[in-house]
Amino acid sequence: MSQLFRTKSIDALIAASEEPDRRLKKSLGVWSLIALGIGAVIGSGIFTVTGTAAAGEHFAAKSVLKAPVLDLLLHGGNAAALSGRPGAGPAISISFVLVAIACGFAAICYAELASMIPIAGSAYTYSYATLGEIFAWIIGWDLILEYAFSNMSVAVGFSAYFNDILDNLFGFHLPKELSQPIFEEGQRTGAWFNLPAFIVLLILSYVLVRGVRESAQTNNAMVAIKIVAILLFVFGAMRAVNTGNWHPFMPNGYSGVLTGGAIVFFTYIGFDSVSTAAEECRRPQRDMPLGIFATLLICALLYGSVSLVLTGIANYSTLNNDAPVANALKAIGMNRLRLIVTAGALVGMLSSLLVFQYGQARIWFAMSRDGLLPRAFSRVHPKYKTPHISTWVAGLAVGIPAGVFDISWFADLSNIGTLFAFILVSAGVIVLRNKQPDRPRGFRVPLVPLLPIVSIVSCLVLMLSLPLETWIRFLVWLVIGLFIYFGYSQKRTGSWGL
Repeated sequence: MSQLFRTKSIDALIAASEEPDRRLKKSLGVWSLIALGIGAVIGSGIFTVTGTAAAGEHFAAKSVLKAPVLDLLLHGGNAAALSGRPGAGPAISISFVLVAIACGFAAICYAELASMIPIAGSAYTYSYATLGEIFAWIIGWDLILEYAFSNMSVAVGFSAYFNDILDNLFGFHLPKELSQPIFEEGQRTGAWFNLPAFIVLLILSYVLVRGVRESAQTNNAMVAIKIVAILLFVFGAMRAVNTGNWHPFMPNGYSGVLTGGAIVFFTYIGFDSVSTAAEECRRPQRDMPLGIFATLLICALLYGSVSLVLTGIANYSTLNNDAPVANALKAIGMNRLRLIVTAGALVGMLSSLLVFQYGQARIWFAMSRDGLLPRAFSRVHPKYKTPHISTWVAGLAVGIPAGVFDISWFADLSNIGTLFAFILVSAGVIVLRNKQPDRPRGFRVPLVPLLPIVSIVSCLVLMLSLPLETWIRFLVWLVIGLFIYFGYSQKRTGSWGL
């Protein structure tokens, strides 16, 4: 029991990061951190999930498993709660703001811990320093779930958009056999392998292995392109807004706004990935908080603008489709802008894949350095000073399943994993304030423990807005992780200073 709850001292964590054969190169500044954050947060979701959250989801058959847990608790599992997830309507812009506020409470907790523990591993490392080894393993296993399954889904989406671009620009596309997953919703599709999804992940893995500076420069260029695409949509489509589409503004009341927030929450996943770069940041005490806050603010403004314009050019009830922005632009005859939006979505997915693969490799690296995963994952390339083995293995671990399965249903699973990480980070701030109140901090969360508690409650409400089946899958994933911990990892961890 003492091993389960032992913590690793912050000084020991920092000392381990300075070992010559496991030291990462410090080359990132604040602008690179902001670009990493935007690259992760602003993906294809801004052009896709916004429509689903506004229109809502309706299930073909009533199912307790698909009903949000919060609705089951409030309504006792009646037919209304089981038939779908109510949309936010035009008030989806409010959903984005509420989620940004909820993320903001978590963000200030991340900022404090990232400034005082500038180590790769993000919430995993913070949990090891504050709550104990078992919590560190759980959150590390949870982060693997978040990054890996989110990227599998994005890679499948990238393949579809890539084929669409080929068709629009050149009049041809890859055959179905080489551009679709083998299985979709448990059924064979007739495809052999989703080659574009696999190849793009291998290319990005190569870029990541070559160096963090090169990866950051690539990401900076992609972030600039997709921000331009978003701004062109906002200002280009603004003149076609019909204010009548904004009435009623909240067709399903506050329940719809909350459910819409739960649906779009995963579009904010990524601001926490800034903290995975702490060990490669030149001035983490100053730049980590700035990078986290700037990422969240910029992304909230972009999401709010897109959602207002989208629900202004089309009735919210028509937006529940795979490409709501592109289809809305097609309906009003803005086909040139539609092509720009499609290209922006493609670049957005590329940068999101790059940053999440970067973050995933750092999680594996940190867990390996602590002995929870095989030591090979913490080896650093002698020339490029990057965790090359972790990066390549992460690329294959995501690329191969993305070529075989369509796992877009894992989006909610990524949501619940991220919210759980936010809860543990917020709790970690409270613990460290009590245990080490005088330790230097580059940023301090105000009103502790009030704001961390608000963060925990906000995240819990969003977790309860997710379907029951998501909770069941999440618990199954955690149980699998605990079997691995007790069967392998616990026996290999060394004795750390308390």
